[in-house]
Amino acid sequence: MSIFVTGVGVALPGADSASALAAARHPLGAVDPAAVLGKKGLRYKDRATQLGLVAGQRVLTDAGMLSDGALTVDGTRVAVLVSSNLGNVDTACRVARTIADEGTRGLSPMDTPNASSNIIASEIAIRFGLHGPNLMVCNGPGSGLDALRWGTALLRSGRADQAVVIGVEPDNEIVRELVGGPVADGGAALVLERADAAEARGATVHAVMGGHTRGADVAAGFQRLAAGEPAGFTAWFASGTAAGRLPADLPGHDLAAVWGELSGALGIVQAAAAIGGFGAGADGPVCLVAGGDEDDGSAAQVLRPPSPAPAGTGAV
Repeated sequence: MSIFVTGVGVALPGADSASALAAARHPLGAVDPAAVLGKKGLRYKDRATQLGLVAGQRVLTDAGMLSDGALTVDGTRVAVLVSSNLGNVDTACRVARTIADEGTRGLSPMDTPNASSNIIASEIAIRFGLHGPNLMVCNGPGSGLDALRWGTALLRSGRADQAVVIGVEPDNEIVRELVGGPVADGGAALVLERADAAEARGATVHAVMGGHTRGADVAAGFQRLAAGEPAGFTAWFASGTAAGRLPADLPGHDLAAVWGELSGALGIVQAAAAIGGFGAGADGPVCLVAGGDEDDGSAAQVLRPPSPAPAGTGAV
């Protein structure tokens, strides 16, 4: 069963689309959630949740699943998967500090719901009426690509027709203490869709999902996936030590060098940037790699450009 990417949403400083992301050389400004979503409903929500909502609205709109604020598909058949390793850690730390200093009576009833580890995914589902499977992935460097894998699995099992997969990380003082520097303060989102569902609604296909692998050896994972691509890869996306383990004769893209620490958002931002490249004329499969040879291992995902639609057919 083919799984298509039928929507792309980007919420990064200075980049609000896949094409802008592919062309970006450095961050500019900051994402203003109120300018995208309006102020209503944003009060008391942490930064990660607000950024996730921006990416969610943009990807649903791009996929043609949201029009004038209303869903155009069956919300009970739409899954939500969010990848964020740092997410609401500022809220969780603030709540823990308040309990230590003042006891539970010092907690604000407006703050405690945001301490839930699933808050970003649940708020996206509530705001947009997406009542399919709901999953938060916090799985280290490969988390974003793992979320794409789980979204694909949900679709292939028949649990959903579409899966909204979002990767987001906020930038704040507590997060910087944890990672030792600035964080991207944004993210990206994809809509994954079963081929039959996409064809039925005439969706535009941005990319086709290929193979996925997980393991401790970056180079070995790359080679396993390359063996399944007869024409080979045309480029790879990787950051940090992983980039040094991949073929130097292929164009490589290190998005962390542009945006700073992406953590759980990395794999999904890589996919969005690759799709921006497809839109600009790139015509071969790419390999996305997140993580390295460390104990957490790495994840790798193949993304292929869409095949041209046969004459006389719809957008798919």
